Amino acid sequence: MRLRRAALVGNPNAGKSALFNALTGARQKIANYPGVTVERKAGRLTLPSGEPVELIDLPGSYALDAASPDEEVTRKVVMGEFPGEAQPDVMVVVLDASNLEQHLVFAQEIIELGRPTLVALNMVDLAERDGLVLDAKALEQALGVPVIETVAVRRRGLAELAAAIETAERSALLEPEGHPRPHITLPERRLTAHNIAQGAILSETAQHRLHSRLDNILLNPWIGPVILLALLFVMFQAVFAWATPFADALESVIGWAIAWVDATLPNSFLANILPAGVLGFLHDFLTQGVLNGVGSVIVFLPQIVILFAFILAMEASGYMARAAFLMDRLMAYVGLSGRSFIPLLSSFACAIPGIMATRSIADPKDRLTTILVAPLMTCSARLPVYAVIIAAFIPNTKVGPGIGLQGLVLFGLYLAGIVGAMVVALILRRSVTRGQASGFIMEMPKYQMPRLRDMAIGLWQRAWIFLRRAGTIIFTVTVLLWLLLSFPKAGPGESQVEVSVAGRIASGIEVVVKPIGFNHEIALALVPAMAAREVAVSSLATTYAVGAENEDEAALALGEKLSSRWSLPTALAFLAWFVFAPQCLSTIAVARRETNGWKWPVFMLLYLFALAYIFAGITYWSAVALGL
Repeated sequence: MRLRRAALVGNPNAGKSALFNALTGARQKIANYPGVTVERKAGRLTLPSGEPVELIDLPGSYALDAASPDEEVTRKVVMGEFPGEAQPDVMVVVLDASNLEQHLVFAQEIIELGRPTLVALNMVDLAERDGLVLDAKALEQALGVPVIETVAVRRRGLAELAAAIETAERSALLEPEGHPRPHITLPERRLTAHNIAQGAILSETAQHRLHSRLDNILLNPWIGPVILLALLFVMFQAVFAWATPFADALESVIGWAIAWVDATLPNSFLANILPAGVLGFLHDFLTQGVLNGVGSVIVFLPQIVILFAFILAMEASGYMARAAFLMDRLMAYVGLSGRSFIPLLSSFACAIPGIMATRSIADPKDRLTTILVAPLMTCSARLPVYAVIIAAFIPNTKVGPGIGLQGLVLFGLYLAGIVGAMVVALILRRSVTRGQASGFIMEMPKYQMPRLRDMAIGLWQRAWIFLRRAGTIIFTVTVLLWLLLSFPKAGPGESQVEVSVAGRIASGIEVVVKPIGFNHEIALALVPAMAAREVAVSSLATTYAVGAENEDEAALALGEKLSSRWSLPTALAFLAWFVFAPQCLSTIAVARRETNGWKWPVFMLLYLFALAYIFAGITYWSAVALGL
C-alpha cells in the first residue's frame, strides 16, 4: 500500500515552509522536480494514530492559472498531472492571518476542487500583535472546511493540525472521488474573500481599520494614480524650492574657494619655488579644472538628497509597493507587468542596479524589454544637468498656489522619460521582444512611520555615493578634459577652446549636432558625458572657465554663462537630448553582462542615440518656429 500524501499550498509568504519544517523536522529531503529548476521538499509526518504520511511543500502560488514556473509545478501536482507525482490525498491550505482577504482568493480555488481540504490559519500571533483578532470557527463555517489556528515558529497548533490531517485522510479513504463545488469567477472569488474576511473579524484596533481604509483609497484604480502623480509632482517642486538655499550656499563656498586660490597662490611659498608657467598651470588646474568643473556638480547635492529623501520615505512607509501595484495596469497595456516596475523604479537612482534587478523577472522577453528601456528612466545623474539648464532658462515664477514653473518643467522631464519608456516597451513587445504580458500579484507591506535614523543612514549612503563619483569619475574626466582644453596654447587673437585638442574634436562632432541647435561647447560636452551624465555640467563649466576672456567672466556662475550664450531653443533641445540619450558606459557594460553579448547593448545604444537626436531636433525646430 502506497504512502498517503498531504500537500501544503498557499500564497508566497504564508509561512508554509516554516510549518513544513515544524511538522517534519529532520525527516525531509530536498531535490528539484524532474525537468525544472523548482525545489521539491518532501518529509515524513507521523499522525496521532502512528501512521506515517508524506508531506510535500508546494511552491507559493496565487492561482491555479499558472503565471510562472513555480505556479506551473503547483498546478500540475495539485491536479495530478505531474509525471511521477501522485495526486495529494489531503490539501492543507496555509493562510496568513494578517493578510487574510488576499490569501482567501486562492484558498477558495483549492476548496472548489472538492478534495479533502483543511485550512491552517497561520501567524495568528502577528495578526493579534497588529490589532486583528479572528474567529476561526466563523471562518470554518464560511469556508465549509476545518480551520486550525497555528503559529509555526512557536509550534502552536501542530498537534491539532496533524489530527485534522488524519481526519481528512480517513474521509479521503471513504470518499476517494471527492465532490467538486460550483466554479465561480475571479471577481466573485475576490468579493467572497472580502466578505468572509470581514465576517471572521472578532475585533480590530483603530490603527488596523485606518490601514484598511488607506488601502481602499491609495489602491483605488481611479483615485490611486491621481494621488501618485500628485505626490511625484510635490517631490519635484520640492527639489527646486527646498534645495535653492543650500545650493546657493554651496555655490558661494566654491566661489569663495576660487577667490581664495586667486589671492593666496601667487603669494604662497610655491611662488618662490615654482616657475611662473608651472604656477599658472597649477592655478588654472585648481580653479578651472577642479573648483569650476567638479564644484559645478557638487552644488546639486541638495537636490539629490531631497529627491532620495522622498524615495526613501515612500519605501519605508510601505507606499512604494502600492505604487508598483498601481503601475501594473499601465504596464500591462505596453506588454510588461508590475514585476518590471521595481527594476524601473530602481533606475531612477541608477540604471545599473535597475538592470541587475531584472533577474527577478522570470519571462526572458519581459526581462529583456525591461533592460532595454531602463536607461530611459531619469537617473539621479541627470538631475544636475536638468537643474542647471532649468535654473538658467526657466523663470522662477509661480503658475499657481505653491506651484513653481521650474518644478513643473522638471516634473515634465521625468514624466517624458516614463512615457518614452512605456512607448518604447510597447513597440519592442510588438516587434523584437514579442510576447504576452505576465500576471503580477504582490504582498502589501504594513504601513509604518519611516524611522529617522534609517532615513538618515540611507541619505548619507546616497550622498556619499554621489560625492565619491564626484571625487573619482567626474574628477578624472573633468581634469582630462581640462588638459585637452589647455593644450596647445592659443596664439594672439585665437580662442583657447577652438585651438585646443578638445576643441578640434568638438568641431568634428559639431557638424553632426549643429542641425539640432547644438553649439561647439555642447558638442564638446557630449563625449565626456558618456562616462557619467553629471560630467556634462562639469564639462561645460570647465570649457567656459578656460574660454573666459577676463576674471569677471570667469567668476560668473555656470547658469549665468549659459543664459548669456545659449538661445532658449538650444537649451530646450539639450534637455530633450538628455531625456533619451544613452546612459554612462558602466550601464552599457552591465547590459552586456546581463544579456550575455553585445547584440542588445549595441541595439540599445543605437535606438537611444536615434531617439535623442530626433527629439532634440523636434524640440529645437518647434521652439524656433514658435519664436521662443
